[in-house]
Amino acid sequence: MKKIAVLGCGLVGSTIARQLASVTGLNVTAVDADSERLNSIRHVQGLSLRKADLSAEGSITSLAKDFDVLVGALPGWMGYRALREVIVAGKNYCDISFMPENARELDSLAREKGVCAVVDCGVAPGVANLMVGTSHRKLERTDSVLIMVGGLPRQRILPWEYKAPFSPADVIEEYTRPARQKRGGRSISMPALSEVELVDVPKVGTLEAFNTDGLRSLLDTIGAFDMREKTLRYPGHAEKIELLAESGFFGTDPMVVNGVELRPLDFSSRLLFNNWSLEESEAEFTYMRVVVKGQGNTGQQCHTYELFDETDPDTGASSMARTTGYPCAFVTKRIAAGQLARPGVLPPELLVDEESLFDDMMDDLRGKGISIEYHQKSTNNPAQA
Repeated sequence: MKKIAVLGCGLVGSTIARQLASVTGLNVTAVDADSERLNSIRHVQGLSLRKADLSAEGSITSLAKDFDVLVGALPGWMGYRALREVIVAGKNYCDISFMPENARELDSLAREKGVCAVVDCGVAPGVANLMVGTSHRKLERTDSVLIMVGGLPRQRILPWEYKAPFSPADVIEEYTRPARQKRGGRSISMPALSEVELVDVPKVGTLEAFNTDGLRSLLDTIGAFDMREKTLRYPGHAEKIELLAESGFFGTDPMVVNGVELRPLDFSSRLLFNNWSLEESEAEFTYMRVVVKGQGNTGQQCHTYELFDETDPDTGASSMARTTGYPCAFVTKRIAAGQLARPGVLPPELLVDEESLFDDMMDDLRGKGISIEYHQKSTNNPAQA
């Protein structure tokens, strides 16, 4: 049996662990430093548990020797180190950590070690990358890419009207890091939260979209003239976040308060964790729209993908955990089965040439109740594409 270790047992990590534990031929262990998190999945059949502090340097290298494939579901600040340690250990990896560093800097090391490490393998980045890569492969020339994505609670509760299935620090990272884009073939950076626009979303209503830094590897792997990624929230959210940012609540320079040294970011993350935590079985949804335009063999084409999912009413699993965790579990199963063995650090868009991977994943997600629609429109008028 292939031995799999899932590093991190938050909402998404536990979802991945549950999925993998249900697969015949896999021996799955969930690893986390938090006993409460581990206890919450103790009843899952076929799942082993291991308590370990993964934040210590070398801890993952030591742990990796006991497993064939590892899965990274750790906070972004731990992501790059975890990736490096797994590669050094010579073990294959599938990761959803939204690390601020460029994971591709470890590509040559992964090739040297013969390691297949798939990174950014969630929903966005992740499924969005596969959609863009699939359309890019079909088109003779890719002109523009637009990704809009967000996960939100169904019930809008002031003041935030938002809940985070991930670490608040990772969400704040999205809100503060400059948004890298392409405009007219030039690489530019826009302030996060900028260019707010209203977007009508089926089954939901009107949301706002603003610039965030979610294109990541697509900026280097897809040769499009214009590329943008935007986050979706209920209208008014960006203004509230900007007020906090401008007031210094996300600062990283330590300050002393009543003799205690702390960073404003750590303090704010702790407060927001209490406000942004999803309640058990709280109804929420995830929506993503990916639009790719370019020149096809029949003229200008526009490829539109729409993904929609809601909290599972039977299990209470959140949509963001499902849409992020299921793609990661799908790819992990392929790696464990030896169906994906290409060495290197691989973002999902580089996997579209793997036999039937995209179609099989879309079928797998639809089979789990996630709605995915695809529409293609052709026209000889570029303005109408």
